[in-house]
Amino acid sequence: MNLAFTKLHGCGNDYLFVDCTTHAVANAPEVSRIVSDRRTGVGSDGIILVCPSSIADFRMEMYNADGSRGMMCGNGIRGVAKYVADRGLTRKDVLEVETDAGVKTLTLQRRAGLVEHVTVEMGRAELDGRKIPVDADGRQIDRELEVAGRLWHVTCVSMGNPHCVTFDADPQGLDLERIGPGFEHHPFFPARVNTEFVRVDSPTQLTMRVWERGSGETMACGTGACAVVVAAVLTGRSQRRATVHLRGGDLEVEYRDNGTVVMTGPTVEVFSATIDIPDQRLGNGV
Repeated sequence: MNLAFTKLHGCGNDYLFVDCTTHAVANAPEVSRIVSDRRTGVGSDGIILVCPSSIADFRMEMYNADGSRGMMCGNGIRGVAKYVADRGLTRKDVLEVETDAGVKTLTLQRRAGLVEHVTVEMGRAELDGRKIPVDADGRQIDRELEVAGRLWHVTCVSMGNPHCVTFDADPQGLDLERIGPGFEHHPFFPARVNTEFVRVDSPTQLTMRVWERGSGETMACGTGACAVVVAAVLTGRSQRRATVHLRGGDLEVEYRDNGTVVMTGPTVEVFSATIDIPDQRLGNGV
């Protein structure tokens, strides 16, 4: 298999984008595992397939580095906007992109003809426990949860994928390689979970690190940044509009009075190339 791809990142959260508007990729989960490996592959947090849609301008299919399917990715969907606009696949300044978490509306901001920032209407934050999902009914705000040998206070939010947000420790000093898997695979989270560790610098400035299910620690997580602002508002720690500082850069997030969330951030193209994947590595999927 010869796979043509373009690597883009949003705040360091990097994905390999593949044009599937005219052809499909066979065995996408295994392809993602192979090409995402940072030693034996290209290196990324996963792959994103840009596909046609019957209900929107385009459809985004996302696979994490371990091959698991992702419902939604805030940094990745900004990359979709840049990918299709910069290549002339659309001339629109406002796009609708279908995801496994519904159709999202994107507003493109260009500089010298190329997309530089994208604002994403992320939809409504889901707070009902069973819908996030977690193994409890109702809202889970500052709930105690034992993980990695200690008690944490967590607030749970879905932004199309499940998030667990804690303000209990300065993220800069945490051993996420040890702590992160304890959250991701905790029985309280039946579909696993993304976990954000947050420091409140001011009511409008939040610093976070993230452990993503299926990828481990990443430089940024767009849906995670949105979940952080929602959790900070619900626990009285921040205003509804805040800047979230991630290891790879900053995102602007607003949690509106109607329960919806808007995120604005950069998107950057790194390079394009083709990788040859031997058929035997793909197993029976090819």
